[in-house]
Amino acid sequence: MPLKDLLKKKEKVEAETPVEEDVPKFTFMRTDTHTQEIITPPTFYGDNAQSSTDGHSDSRTARLFKSRLRSTSVASNASGSSRTSQMSKPDSPKTKRLSQRLHLRRSEVSSASVPDDLPAIQVPDDSQDPGAGVESQWEKRATMLARKNEESQSRPTTPVGRSAAGLESFHDMSISGSPGKEKGVVSTKYVDDNIQEAIRLHEAGQLETSTRMFGRLADPNGENNALSQVLYGLSLRHGWGCSPDPAEAVKYLSAAASNAASIEDLALQAGLKKGGAAKGELVLAIFELANCFRHGWGVQVDKVAAKQYYETAANLGDTDAMNEVAWCYLEGFGCKKDKFAAAKYYRLAEEGGSKTLGNSWIWKDKYNPSNNTPKK
Repeated sequence: MPLKDLLKKKEKVEAETPVEEDVPKFTFMRTDTHTQEIITPPTFYGDNAQSSTDGHSDSRTARLFKSRLRSTSVASNASGSSRTSQMSKPDSPKTKRLSQRLHLRRSEVSSASVPDDLPAIQVPDDSQDPGAGVESQWEKRATMLARKNEESQSRPTTPVGRSAAGLESFHDMSISGSPGKEKGVVSTKYVDDNIQEAIRLHEAGQLETSTRMFGRLADPNGENNALSQVLYGLSLRHGWGCSPDPAEAVKYLSAAASNAASIEDLALQAGLKKGGAAKGELVLAIFELANCFRHGWGVQVDKVAAKQYYETAANLGDTDAMNEVAWCYLEGFGCKKDKFAAAKYYRLAEEGGSKTLGNSWIWKDKYNPSNNTPKK
């Protein structure tokens, strides 16, 4: 073939070969602490591409996130993972992060068992007894936690096996000892005597009889006693003289917290600053519910709730709760790590007589209260 024809053929081939444009390529990734997943982005096919009326294509990515249920327990994970996905042409004003396109926003870590409007604790100034005012605030917080938790728990069932040996001392009488009176959670001598007898039987190894006595006193359709509900809940949780039933145990602990909270709320409304007749039962129930949330006993593990419940019980005087919330702050369990706050609660626990070995670091000068303000 002559050279002239070869040159013409070369020019024709070059003219027919499309020139590739320098089009940027994007990779969409969804990650969390442990996993990483590449997401296939929306694809467009020239003039045939179809988009929805709002300008967003109905892509696999959009459908995936559009159908996601953003419950309070997973909202932070969803928003955190979408944060790493972005469409990165920074010079273009039309470019948006994938989280913006999908209307996902970063949210605070939360819990379904903790009220969203839980108030911060305000320390009063220039008061002769600032501790009293702070304690009433923590007690109010405890009542709010108890009521919030009650919303997610059904009413406990009436215990069975009332006719067993050891129950012959019970009579069909009201909590006040006189017929016609409504039964409540405030204890009387009659109820106290039976609780003490049930505790004695428990310590003597007669667990079945002891647990049945706790159950009779805890019955929401009977005596409805808050302390007995705590003790019966613990028996159900650990299988003391009965078959373990952690889920039912949580219901009784929740009932105890709610019943005690009702009494304490009345005390707070009456202006009492140091706790009312049911404060001990309320604190004990809140602490044991914290243990349930921490270990997943009868409920899903809920780190945020566990920390909040521990801290509330700790500030109402429970030394075990002081150690537990200190551990939460030290390990970042349900909160950000905060060694100063951890040292504060470990110190309070030791001052209350509950010392933990190996905690000499908490007494370093840099953890003195005057050097910082603890976080709530």
